[in-house]
Amino acid sequence: DTDIFQTKTLETGKTCVFFFIIMAGLFSCCFDCCDRGNSGHVALKEMPTVQLNTSHMGTDVVIVKSGRRICGTGACLANAPLHQNKSYFEFKIQSTGVWGVGVATQKANLNHVPMGRDAHSLVLRQDGTMYHNNEERNRLPANSLPQEGDVVGVSYDHVEMNLYLNGKNMNCPASGIRGTVFPVVY
Repeated sequence: DTDIFQTKTLETGKTCVFFFIIMAGLFSCCFDCCDRGNSGHVALKEMPTVQLNTSHMGTDVVIVKSGRRICGTGACLANAPLHQNKSYFEFKIQSTGVWGVGVATQKANLNHVPMGRDAHSLVLRQDGTMYHNNEERNRLPANSLPQEGDVVGVSYDHVEMNLYLNGKNMNCPASGIRGTVFPVVY
């Protein structure tokens, strides 16, 4: 099996990050498990490219570069929900500043950052805290705060969100969000 990488460039004020989504089945093709023709072949269906969704972003957000870059103040959801049992995406911090990444429902308030203030978002903030429903759910170790050039990975299994820093599991789970969620970034 091959992982499918979609590179996304995002920036918020002075913060600029690269955003990679790795979810092979969701973003490149999916198998039609009902092979009605009994031909022994599995039909593949092309799926849309994952990008930032201009229909689900803050009012002061501008999406440029064909849905690959976010500018302004606020957050934006990706255009595809996390449907698999396990999903993973990551981003690279290009410069320091205010940023956040995680998962959110379409009911999240994308105009107010930092996110994690309501029941509709679960995010890692630039200070290493993970927030959901205005409660700190976990925190990265003080010596493991993401810095410029670091890659932060997010895995989500519909119960728990886990974080990775430069490929290393931070053993920093957080949970609580319910419903259909999308990658979110600000």
